Amino acid sequence: MTEIHKRLVDTSPAIGATTWFKSSYSDGSGNNCVEVAPLTRAVGVRDSKDKAGPALLVTPVAWASFVELVRSGAVDFGVV
Repeated sequence: MTEIHKRLVDTSPAIGATTWFKSSYSDGSGNNCVEVAPLTRAVGVRDSKDKAGPALLVTPVAWASFVELVRSGAVDFGVV
């Protein structure tokens, strides 16, 4: 893992031990599953199929902006 990746992801037990919430938009077949965790100074985002894997950490402001864009329909991820 490169230095920039080490700054973007965290697999520490402290993050893994927090409460994660699965997206209500995750499909029932086990694909496209995302979990988020509200942390003290960040929001964790991870693939629910890889709970021991890395989590992206973003600021609460960045997360709120992302959610607002998705809800507004301004972005299309091409998911069918």
